[in-house]
Amino acid sequence: MIRKEEVVKEFELRIFEESYKRIYKCLSMIDENQLWDSPNGNIPSIGCLILHLCGNARQWVLSGLCDMPDNRNREDEFVIHRNIRKSDFVFLLENLKMQLKDNLKDMPESQLVKHTKIQDFDVSGYSAITHVIEHFSYHTGQITFLAKLYSNQETNYYSGLDLGSNNRLN
Repeated sequence: MIRKEEVVKEFELRIFEESYKRIYKCLSMIDENQLWDSPNGNIPSIGCLILHLCGNARQWVLSGLCDMPDNRNREDEFVIHRNIRKSDFVFLLENLKMQLKDNLKDMPESQLVKHTKIQDFDVSGYSAITHVIEHFSYHTGQITFLAKLYSNQETNYYSGLDLGSNNRLN
């Protein structure tokens, strides 16, 4: 049986401790204009990617699993909004974090195995949560690439860690 506490803990680790921290690091590496820049018309800007991540998480978790209204306008997530600043994204992400934490905490455990339709996909609650984790990871990688491209800097996400070590937990 899938335990809600374990799933929520993993969700919070992957989204808030990993992706959010990386997105915030990337925002610190770029200037306001680079937030909306794109190397070409086929690659979304960092700003658009953040809007897209927020829209997806709201639709798949808050609306899909927690019965909040679905007011997502996916097409608008890919429109340049130069009036939205880096600080606005921090506010947006932190607000989303509070909503996700509160709603996942209150979500019944049975929701993990219940099937629902989200974006025309028939998914379990567990699958929807997994989708959002994967989606955040994928687009956080794109944001990282663009921030490194624009700033010509390393992110140093793993500085201080010995990732080449074969140390294992016993």
